[in-house]
Amino acid sequence: MTTILTMDLLQKLDEPVSAYFLRRQAREEGTTEQALLDGLRDRLRIMRECVVAGLHDDSASVTGMVGGNARKVMNAPDALQSPLLRRVAAYAMAVNEENARMHRIVAAPTAGSAGIVPAVLLGVADHLDRTDDELVLPLVTAGGIGLVLSRHSTLSGAAGGCGAEIGSSCCMAAGALAEFLGGTPEAVVHAATLALKNVIGLACDPVGGYVEVPCVKRNAFYAVHALSAANLALSGVRSVIPPDEVAAAMASVGRMMPIQLRETAEGGLAQTPTGRAIAARTRAPDRNGD
Repeated sequence: MTTILTMDLLQKLDEPVSAYFLRRQAREEGTTEQALLDGLRDRLRIMRECVVAGLHDDSASVTGMVGGNARKVMNAPDALQSPLLRRVAAYAMAVNEENARMHRIVAAPTAGSAGIVPAVLLGVADHLDRTDDELVLPLVTAGGIGLVLSRHSTLSGAAGGCGAEIGSSCCMAAGALAEFLGGTPEAVVHAATLALKNVIGLACDPVGGYVEVPCVKRNAFYAVHALSAANLALSGVRSVIPPDEVAAAMASVGRMMPIQLRETAEGGLAQTPTGRAIAARTRAPDRNGD
C-alpha cells in the first residue's frame, strides 16, 4: 500500500527528501532510479539552455509586452553589491522571457511560473561555483514537493490564483535549495512552507490573458523570495502554522478568491486602463496560461 504523501511525513524522514521521492517514484512508475535521474539531467540541461538563451536575447515576445529585461538586469551595475540576488532575478526573467517568445522551456510546475526553480538552483550553483550535476537530487526534491501540493492543494492559477502557481513554484524552489545547501528534511519542508505562506492570496491577473505581465517580473521577485525562505529555515526558523495546514490554507484562500482574480484577465492589473489597452492591441484570445 502506498503511503499517503504529506508535508508532515517528509519532515520526519530519516533520509534526504530526494532519496525518498526517487525510490517512491521509481517504484510507482516501474522504472529505475537511474532512469529518473537521467530524465532530470535532461530537464536541467534544458533549463540551463533556456537561461543562457534568455540572457543573450533582447528580442520582444510575441505580443511585444516583454523582452530584454533579463539581459538588462544581468548587465547592469550591481548598485547593492548583491550579485546572487541580481543573478537569480535575471535568470528567472530569462526563462520566462523565453516562454513569452514561445521557445522551449521546462514547466516548473507551470509555464507562467517556470523561471523560479531554475533561477534559484542554477543561480545559487553558479554563485557558489557548484556543478549542475549537484542539482539533480535537489530537483527531485522540488518535484516531490510539487507532487504533494498537487495532491492536496492546486498548482493552477485558474483554480487558486497566483498563490497556487507562483506560490507552488516558490515553495518547490525553497525546499530544493534547502536540501542543496545541506538542510535536514525538517529544514527542507519549513523552507518550502515559509515560502508558500507569504504568497497566499496573490491574484493571478495576466494582462491580455498572456503570462507575460506581471508574470515575468513576478518570477524574479519570488525567486529571491525563495532564497530568503531557505535561508530562514536553514537558520532554524520554523513555521508556526504546520506545513500541511499552510498548503490547505493556500487552496482554501484560492477557492474563495473571485473568478476575476484567477487567471481570467478580468481583474487586477489586467483591468487597469493600460492593461485593457494592451489587451485590445494584442487581441489575445481567452485561454489558460498554464
